[in-house]
Amino acid sequence: MHLAPSLLAVLMAVSGCMFAAEANGSASATPPAPETALADTWDLTVLFSDAATWEKARQALAADIPGLKAFKGRLAEGPATLLEALEKQSALHLRYTHLSLYANLLADEDTRVAEGQERAQLASQLGSDLAQASSWLSPEILALGDAAVHAAIAAEPRLAPYRFGLENALRQRPHTLGAEAENVLAALSPLTQAAGNIHGILTNADIPWPTVTLSDGTVARLDASGYTRYRGVTNRDDRKRVFDAFWGTFQTYARTLGTALYNQNLSDVISARARNYPDALGAALSANDVPGEVYTTLVAEVNAALPALHRYFKLRARLLGVEQARYHDIYPPMLGLEKSFTLAEAKRLTIESTRPLGRDYTDWLSEGLNGRWMHAYPKEGKQSGAYMAGYGYTVHPFVLMNFNNDYEGVTTLAHEWGHAMHSRLANATQPFPTADYPIFTAEIASVVNEVLLLEHMLKTARDDDERLYYLGAALEGMRGTFFRQAMFAEFELATHREVESGGALSSEGLTRIYGDLLRRYHGDAEGVLKIDEAYCVEWAYIPHFYSAYYVYQYATSMAAANLFADRILAGEAGAVETYLGVLRAGGSRHPYQLVKAAGVDLATPAPYRSTVLRFSAIMDQIEAILAKRAAPGPVPAK
Repeated sequence: MHLAPSLLAVLMAVSGCMFAAEANGSASATPPAPETALADTWDLTVLFSDAATWEKARQALAADIPGLKAFKGRLAEGPATLLEALEKQSALHLRYTHLSLYANLLADEDTRVAEGQERAQLASQLGSDLAQASSWLSPEILALGDAAVHAAIAAEPRLAPYRFGLENALRQRPHTLGAEAENVLAALSPLTQAAGNIHGILTNADIPWPTVTLSDGTVARLDASGYTRYRGVTNRDDRKRVFDAFWGTFQTYARTLGTALYNQNLSDVISARARNYPDALGAALSANDVPGEVYTTLVAEVNAALPALHRYFKLRARLLGVEQARYHDIYPPMLGLEKSFTLAEAKRLTIESTRPLGRDYTDWLSEGLNGRWMHAYPKEGKQSGAYMAGYGYTVHPFVLMNFNNDYEGVTTLAHEWGHAMHSRLANATQPFPTADYPIFTAEIASVVNEVLLLEHMLKTARDDDERLYYLGAALEGMRGTFFRQAMFAEFELATHREVESGGALSSEGLTRIYGDLLRRYHGDAEGVLKIDEAYCVEWAYIPHFYSAYYVYQYATSMAAANLFADRILAGEAGAVETYLGVLRAGGSRHPYQLVKAAGVDLATPAPYRSTVLRFSAIMDQIEAILAKRAAPGPVPAK
């Protein structure tokens, strides 16, 4: 998962709880390695030598932020003044990104430490202060008028790095308020993150997670990392025990988490209405000028493809030897693999699998993997999941992992370092104002790495058993990234529409909406996979719901990434440079148009249908191997 704050006038801090990616896949084959090696932790001294130095820098920035208002009312003086104001804001923002990055990374090392959470809150407030001090910029740019802004850009070449931001501000004219209203919204920006912060602290630090004793005597602590590790164990009774305990705990806190999610939805709706958007979806898509057809086409195509998903569930049940599949049968590997992976092996495989992207790519990747850019192993209190934060621009990207020595850990590492390389390429190519990029393109880089890893693992597999395992893992990855995220997107749409129509969202209502989607996507009515009511509280687990209409981009990115990867692996002329060009472009163009120009139109059915075909083709490969095994051997000669 890629994390970044926005880059122009609305400087929203990524605070408290950075949204962590939900891990999908099998249980850990081996216990996580103890965090003993310094090399397996990130080195934050490249940002600040210590907390005291950070605090000194925070105070200095806080003192300098009010100076930005000295330009208020002066942009009409001419291009030189406009340039000076934008350069001042950009410099302040760069300083802020380092402060925010340090505070949040340090807080995520142990979410139980009050000092770390307080530091993250101070960073969040600093972001709000900067947003308030900048809030007059967009209204004043709009007041100049389109002709004057374009004339200034033409007259002053040094405004070139700000051209995209300026034109984007003009595009957002119908949704930009007056200076006073913008200042109020900026002041309130930390409150829009409150529900997500509550969810993060509650689920990572405060909930007393249960332990269960598995059939082999293992005592499993079921926090988020423990659930991810144990939900796919081989013994079916153990899986049910894990599900019952984990989701039972969420049920205990469902009312609190339901209130948090309702307030997040309400905040999204109020913010959208304040800016004259028709709804929260329109507001979310407008930020990056994504056509509504992208969202609606994705949902329609995934619903049309549910028979392929149901085929997968039937294949999974067959391979697991389960007559009636249930929700706790989702995560175990369809075929076992007596193999674990060290962190060093995961790094090596990621480098080897990305060789089709060229020597420069793998050299830069090797440098990062061998440097202290990553916090690798899980530990109590650490932020769950995985993410990459590359918005420091003048410093290298940082990766958070919870590596569990299994193949899922390998795929997650390849995924997150796809993000890291995206940031490194963009930061090396773009000026600071256009270096950072939205999620819409971010997830393409990570999924391409996953596809390349799969192809490498299939080529180097020692036998059909290992090959079947990797094919099964790929199917599960596509289920989790394409179908599941589309289901999340439908849930977001349903919950926001409920609030927009004046309705309420209790925990019971959220469970009903989510449960209906779970049953439809998993073929409950058709007898494909049965969903227990107790597990329909899963909505309370998903941190992505606290960032409005975020998750659909996982599914669209997978569709685009599959097409890019197919062209690269086929050796298509120019495919590598076209793909790397998308990464190097950073945030210099609106993402939908950027990807479309590279040959993938995500507002049309074609990319989604191609992904479903790939999904079905992998099942064909599995069934071909199984058929070969079942075929009778030759009759021995007499």
